[in-house]
Amino acid sequence: MTRGTPPYVAGANEPLALLHFAFRAVVAEPDARLAKRGLRRVHHRILFFVAHKPGQRVRDLAETLGVSKQALHGPLQQLLRQKLVQSRQDPDNRRERQLRLTAAGKALERRLSGHQRRLFVTAFRGAGAGAKRGWLAVMRALARPC
Repeated sequence: MTRGTPPYVAGANEPLALLHFAFRAVVAEPDARLAKRGLRRVHHRILFFVAHKPGQRVRDLAETLGVSKQALHGPLQQLLRQKLVQSRQDPDNRRERQLRLTAAGKALERRLSGHQRRLFVTAFRGAGAGAKRGWLAVMRALARPC
């Protein structure tokens, strides 16, 4: 298969096809690394958001991810068992738990997300600063409804 959009995808469908192929390229390497640990993409999302807001409550993470606490429970338990995430009682509300990455969790998240950041740096460098600003504007507009 050649790189880029297949010739049969054009017009209004091209952005959708490009989003599909770009996303597939961005997640391929992290997904393979996660699979070796028995983990999936949801685990990477948890690691990413906990890394960038340490101490957040489980309820806040579930809200950020757009899932219920019940849906978050299984993947989070796997990360706790593998000692990638730690959970501590919230000192302000003893019924709540705060999440942080362990040293191993931080290292894994840096490897997974670092690969993705490098892909974006390379793509933005090739497309130019104006293209990067435009892409960020489009992504922010699309993310707004979430």
